[in-house]
Amino acid sequence: MSRIKLSDHFTYGRLLRFTMPSIIMMIFTSVYGVVDGFFVSNFAGKTPFAAVNFIMPFLMILSTVGFMFGAGGTAMVSKAFGEGDFDRGNRLFSLFVYVTLGLGVLFAALGIAFIRPIARFLGAEGELLDNSVVYARVILLALPFQVLQFLFQSFFVTAERPQLGLIVTVSSGVTNMALDALLVGLLPAGYKLVGAAAATGMSQLVGGGVPLVYFFRKNSSLLRLGRTSFDGRAVLRASVNGSSEFMSNISMSLVGMLYNVQLMKYAGEDGVAAYGVMMYVSMIFSAAFIGVSIGTAPVVGFHYGAENYPELRGVLRRSVVLIGAFSVAMLLCGELMAVPLSRLFVGYDAGLCALTVSGFRWFAVSFLFMGYAIYGSGFFTALGDGVTSAIISFLRTVVFQTAAVLLLPLRWGIDGVWASIVAAELMAMTLSAAFLVGKRGKYHYM
Repeated sequence: MSRIKLSDHFTYGRLLRFTMPSIIMMIFTSVYGVVDGFFVSNFAGKTPFAAVNFIMPFLMILSTVGFMFGAGGTAMVSKAFGEGDFDRGNRLFSLFVYVTLGLGVLFAALGIAFIRPIARFLGAEGELLDNSVVYARVILLALPFQVLQFLFQSFFVTAERPQLGLIVTVSSGVTNMALDALLVGLLPAGYKLVGAAAATGMSQLVGGGVPLVYFFRKNSSLLRLGRTSFDGRAVLRASVNGSSEFMSNISMSLVGMLYNVQLMKYAGEDGVAAYGVMMYVSMIFSAAFIGVSIGTAPVVGFHYGAENYPELRGVLRRSVVLIGAFSVAMLLCGELMAVPLSRLFVGYDAGLCALTVSGFRWFAVSFLFMGYAIYGSGFFTALGDGVTSAIISFLRTVVFQTAAVLLLPLRWGIDGVWASIVAAELMAMTLSAAFLVGKRGKYHYM
């Protein structure tokens, strides 16, 4: 089977073939996160599991620089390729990798130094505080490789090597799952949480380190790491263009903290644990949408740079249809799997399990709307319109979710917390559709 190139004409079959490695890559990334949560919950206990989910939003904030330069940088590099300037594309690629790695090292050092007061400020006390700090410090040691892993997930597609990105992600995931089984399953009780963090850190070493070596060496892809000079304007442009992904991940983490506060108020520690289960599982479902967005972004950027507007319109139309099909399938799957998935994580506690099932049935409805907002934001990033992309992400992840989670529980209590997710995604989908219609004349995609 011939290799698909960015310059190709994309039918439904070709688009699905090209994006499928990214979809599977993102799903697999989420699956090994779920396995991590499964081992912590079932072998370490409810409080360590709650601690992982309590501190995870903050850890994700520190790693968002990888998403930012991955999305924003991919748009610039693929556009340069579309314009025929492959040398400039590779210089930009090298610049973004080096800047991302440097920021990862800096954030790791600051995080390790200040994690205890940060966790205390967020509301952790006693055993929950101690567990959160222990887990976070181990994870932060591998943060430079985590941000690189997120960066390379986007650039493997730009390099026309999405299958290689999938292989690296699977290798990273298998490393995490195998070490989870070994360290969490076999270590004494007091070390299981450390074992889970070490397993995750080692998997990130694989996910970020292997691509770093691959791109440094001579390879047959479009991308090669080499010498470059610092270009502040290019870094700023990539930051602004990728600000939607940066904002989205930071906002989701901040809103996740807000959800934890509301859940502590309405359901206590059980609410935080139940929300953690839903976050783990929802990552698998939303990963398909993120995979479509990542997989199509270099194609959009390439054809926009080449001014091939008919192909740009075709990619958008086919992507929207694929997302619609995924949305319906995920809604049905989420409703059918609510009980078995809840039992898998928290079946040892009947009350917690019932709370998780109730929340998950609400959460599944959001899958019907979620993909359109994710793709809409990613589409504008690929066009280089970081402002529109950031507006969609900011309103979706901050304004809509914050307003919903603060207001709906006042009337419906804990059910209002779960329903707020559905309400926010519905509003975000409507906003994305409005921007796509409103900007069609400027970018010629309709």
